[in-house]
Amino acid sequence: MTARLDNQVAVITGGARGIGLAIAERYLQEGARVVVADIDTAAIEEAIMHLDGGDRVLGVRLDVCDRASIDAMVTEVTAKFGGIDVLVNNAAVFDMAPVLDVEESSFDRQFAVNVKGLFFTLQAVAKSMVEQKRAGRIINMASQAGRRGEALVSTYCATKAAVISLTQSAGLDLVKHGIRVNGIAPGVVDTPMWEEVDALFAKYEQRPLGEKKRLVGEAVPMGRMGRPEDHAGAAVFLASGDSDYVVAQTLNVDGGNWMS
Repeated sequence: MTARLDNQVAVITGGARGIGLAIAERYLQEGARVVVADIDTAAIEEAIMHLDGGDRVLGVRLDVCDRASIDAMVTEVTAKFGGIDVLVNNAAVFDMAPVLDVEESSFDRQFAVNVKGLFFTLQAVAKSMVEQKRAGRIINMASQAGRRGEALVSTYCATKAAVISLTQSAGLDLVKHGIRVNGIAPGVVDTPMWEEVDALFAKYEQRPLGEKKRLVGEAVPMGRMGRPEDHAGAAVFLASGDSDYVVAQTLNVDGGNWMS
């Protein structure tokens, strides 16, 4: 049986850890050549060793807040692999605080990475796809936080709502070029970042460390938090020909936490 992503070139931003790394691993299994694009060079090196994909894996340092860095990534990938077929826009940052305590620097950083960085990475890769006449796939990682408001997470929720909206608009605009833009909205996912999230909830809700993480996991209808690998199947589907008639959609992959 032919691998579903045979010979496809896939760039995964924030690909050195968590959901990004899990998608990279699955894409390799499906025959793709994978680019781990991340701001953390040490984490890239660890990811490359973990993936053990030989010359089918390329690590590239990428700062999505820097347009020159985005352009350099596209140039390097094109020189190495000939072009880009799939982009997974996964890089993101998180912070939280009551509305009255949100710092401007925190607000700006979350929008700079989660929205502006995602958009201009999408734009640069889409331009490359159009120039090369490649029918590409772009997958934006949103969040269940983008489907609703949360009292302590106003800025992050707003950034992920913007990701869902951008996915719709870009999907409608780029489909004429043969580019399918879709998204994935994870729920609560057990990654190292959740230790930071749990600590922030402990601070603002006066909870013992670990309690919030336990409670949100128990609240998921499937009875547990998501794992990074739980999202890889949806990422393969949206990158493959199986999703040819799917465009401008954001799939919830959250154990039943949210229905839309």
